[in-house]
Amino acid sequence: MSIKRYTANADNSITNAFKSNLITRGTGSNMGASDVLEVFHIYGQETSASVEDQRILVEFPVADIDADRTAGTVPASGSVDFYLCLYNAKHSQTVPRNFDLVVSAVNGSWEEGDGLDMEDYSDLTYDETGSNWINRQGTTAWATEGADYYVDTSSSFTASFTSGVEDLQLDITPLVEQWLNTAGNVLGSKDNNGVLVKLRNDAEDAIKSYYTKKFFSRTSEFFFKRPLIEARWDSTKKDDRGNFHFSSSVVPADDNLNTLYLYNVINGRLRNIPAVGTGEVWVSLYSGSSDNSAPSTSELLLPIGGGVVAAAHTNITGGYVSTGIYSASFAATGTSALTKIFDVWHLDGTQFFTGSSSPKIFAASEYNPNPEYVVSVTNLKEVYNKTETTTRLRVFTRDWDWSPTIYTVASQDAVGLTVPDMYWRVLRVVDGLEIIPYATGSTTPEATGATTSYTRLSYDSKGSYFDLDMSILEAGYAYGLQFMRYYNDAYVEQPEIFKFRVE
Repeated sequence: MSIKRYTANADNSITNAFKSNLITRGTGSNMGASDVLEVFHIYGQETSASVEDQRILVEFPVADIDADRTAGTVPASGSVDFYLCLYNAKHSQTVPRNFDLVVSAVNGSWEEGDGLDMEDYSDLTYDETGSNWINRQGTTAWATEGADYYVDTSSSFTASFTSGVEDLQLDITPLVEQWLNTAGNVLGSKDNNGVLVKLRNDAEDAIKSYYTKKFFSRTSEFFFKRPLIEARWDSTKKDDRGNFHFSSSVVPADDNLNTLYLYNVINGRLRNIPAVGTGEVWVSLYSGSSDNSAPSTSELLLPIGGGVVAAAHTNITGGYVSTGIYSASFAATGTSALTKIFDVWHLDGTQFFTGSSSPKIFAASEYNPNPEYVVSVTNLKEVYNKTETTTRLRVFTRDWDWSPTIYTVASQDAVGLTVPDMYWRVLRVVDGLEIIPYATGSTTPEATGATTSYTRLSYDSKGSYFDLDMSILEAGYAYGLQFMRYYNDAYVEQPEIFKFRVE
């Protein structure tokens, strides 16, 4: 799993705009129960120099993020990005163009309230429940009208809009880490009071209007348009046990490295090896042939690279990945005579695990290949429940033109391929709405630009796989999975769509 979503638990719009009579300002009004959030600046409506502004308050359940991190569901600081996501709400009024919104941490607690009126600002708080332009809650006023907020660079961020109808997706990782009070965080900590979304100061001081930008609120009927913080991280594990290869002069040095994993599963749970803990582990390679069930008696000499620090060394230094998972990277030399390689994991004379691989040899080609693949999700169910938060889906890939002869078809299985860079996305079937996009870490036109490849598939000796949190999806709908691969410097989307339903 490499994506978690946390929907807002409070939001409100606060304003000092004039009511329809252009006499009284709506500073005491509350819009906490409205299904949209609105930000604007109006110049010169009441007099030739009058100014009216509206801002947005949004708060998120950071305690849930903290609990997920403690449980190991969300990675530690430095290995995960947190994005604030607000979704554009279409409307019939004018929309500003070429403007910036500033997102800043709120300094002090506030109440959501239950007001609805966004036209005449008639839902007043009367110094009781709810926040407004003057009060944060009850009779407690903001130190500065319009909300108190931080302006330091670790707590304040800017999002730019060109057409005015874009969604807001903004990396606010430094702020979330402060809310989580991460140990050793040089930025310190802040109480979670959510964020304020406003036009930049020069826009709020401008002698022109920016009217009006709207987002859906947490009470919107549109499930996938509600404000949220999205945790994104690259959980890809590229285990070359099924794609082991000998070094070759036709590929770059980095591509000659193999990475193998050890998964220490005890009674159905990943557990650290006591003698290793979170430290280093050693791996030695032994030769064999396809009919060998055990390694030879002599260790293979290894070239420098990966976890091998000296030429002709026999030990690879591997290390801890996460609870119960260890990996080691190395290059290996050999010929077609070596048809089986054994990897022995050990430390201080104690052996923990012995695995095996069938090595391949890279070679140049006399023609320019353009392979086509067939993809299937081998363990996909027709229906899932929203409580299934760690569903692992297995993806099988083979050549499109795989065709055994009639004499071998009865006994020969299709050969699964390891595709190093394959990505997944989720669509809603009824309208094609993209719920989770391809996230490739690329900004090329063919793919979704994202700094983190959080929808890249992992692979191991059984093929490709990824984890999907079904709680992200709205119940009562059918969804489709689609895949895209990166080959020959281009992204190629597979035509297959695999459908399932969430209840």
